[in-house]
Amino acid sequence: MSHPRLSAVSAALLAAAALGVASYASAQVVVPTNRNALIQQNELQALRNQLQRQQFQQQQQLYREQDRQIVPKPRPEVPVVKQNCQSQVIGTTISRVCR
Repeated sequence: MSHPRLSAVSAALLAAAALGVASYASAQVVVPTNRNALIQQNELQALRNQLQRQQFQQQQQLYREQDRQIVPKPRPEVPVVKQNCQSQVIGTTISRVCR
């Protein structure tokens, strides 16, 4: 009688262990089977990161070159309003009145 009970308990433990391993495996992108695969995965990720940094730097350099090529617009010509001046002659004196 203890055998069926023992096998039921061990089956439950095996199912729980399998479920735990399955959830762990699904959380990992790649489950390496040995240490060399893990090292290769890390090296590959480092190379990807390096490539992304280089691409970002090149894109920023292109943006800076484009910014340098843009010629600043000349200042707009604003018409100057001339003063309205009138000359007045009073006796022998000429005076200007500007408004």
